Amino acid sequence: MSQALQQEPRSKVRWVVAGLMWSAIAINYIDRTVLSAAAPHLQSEFHLGAMEMGIVMSAFFWSYALLQLPAGMLADRFGQKIVLGMAVFWWSLATAVTGLASGFKSLVALRVMLGVGEAGSYPSNAGIATRWFPRQERATVAGIFDSGSKLGGAVALPLIAWLLAVFDWKVTFAITGALGLIWCVVWVLVFKNSPADHRRVSASELAYIRADEEAPREGGAALADVPWYQLFAHRNTWAMCIGFFMINYNSYFFITWLPTYLVKERGMSMMEMGFMASLPLILSMVVEIFAGWASDRVYASGRLSLTATRKLFLIVGLLMASSIGFAAFAASPLVAVALLCVAKSGTTVAASQVWALPGDVAPRNMVSRVAGIQNTVSNMGGVVGPVVTGAIVASTGSFVAALLFSSALIVIAMLNYLFLLGKVEPIQFNQVPMEATNRDERNADVRA
Repeated sequence: MSQALQQEPRSKVRWVVAGLMWSAIAINYIDRTVLSAAAPHLQSEFHLGAMEMGIVMSAFFWSYALLQLPAGMLADRFGQKIVLGMAVFWWSLATAVTGLASGFKSLVALRVMLGVGEAGSYPSNAGIATRWFPRQERATVAGIFDSGSKLGGAVALPLIAWLLAVFDWKVTFAITGALGLIWCVVWVLVFKNSPADHRRVSASELAYIRADEEAPREGGAALADVPWYQLFAHRNTWAMCIGFFMINYNSYFFITWLPTYLVKERGMSMMEMGFMASLPLILSMVVEIFAGWASDRVYASGRLSLTATRKLFLIVGLLMASSIGFAAFAASPLVAVALLCVAKSGTTVAASQVWALPGDVAPRNMVSRVAGIQNTVSNMGGVVGPVVTGAIVASTGSFVAALLFSSALIVIAMLNYLFLLGKVEPIQFNQVPMEATNRDERNADVRA
């Protein structure tokens, strides 16, 4: 870095971008939670049974999970600005117009629309982190934007309950949908796909962001596009998917079965449950940001390699997450909640590394695709987890076996990251530059 750049004040526009990434995820979780809070009103107005309401709720997850990879491919192809902007606009519109639903079929269709839009959020954010942040800050920004999900989940229920009390459910959907539409306006005005195109990014900040790049992003030869399925020829892709599946299986317990566990198994009142159920989410939000920052400081110090840093924080987080099994045998409700706070915080320590990994291992033009693949598989854990937990509770009459099973999956996740995850470095393909490929094709045509 030249002396002139060292003397120039470094702008901090990338942290404004991180704030936009965080708020997009927070709004994401508020919008996906509003239906749960409004469910009694919807069931009463449209005469929906428990089975029909369950189908309405699950409709979101199937479209959300299945469209992760396509969303990532679009973000890599057209840029994260347009894909994330359109995603937030789409899901916010779907939320706002839910008040116009006329019954079961329209509710299912609108929830599918919500999942279609929200599928673009995490893959786009993973790509933005790679474009806008140097390697030594990516776990920090991953912890920041993913922590938005915890705040969104923690504040959504009391916020929405207040809105439902003041207004009716139709107005509540309109207000929560409007949050994302306002975000879209700010996004269009502030964000650029490349920091080089942002007029407020100083030359010194741009040089800092790009200091660790192996090759320039703009200019030079681009690699010929690689089919997404070839990513599965690499062990790290499998390790990332398997590990995140186990983590998400556990994470979804805290936003599905935890309220029932606290009321049925631990004898809490509804008011006590509302406060206690929010504690793991609020605490884990703070822990996740700290874990991302701490891992970046460890890596930047040079004491550990990138691979050792990622694995260290993954294993520490998963050791904490395994305490969900100890909660099953806690003598008092308060001890059980404390252990669950540790467990949830552990999943977020691991998540700060999980969301940094796509930028670490993906080829430069495939980060959002790799993130989409990882999140597709992880959300299958979210789909399966509540069903398996419910089946275990129904067959045993308690949550003990369900919590022990969750802890056992965390042990598998630890073994996965220790032994299946290899060196954390960009995946290499035996590819030639696209320019050379096109030139060879033109030469072949001439010879023919």
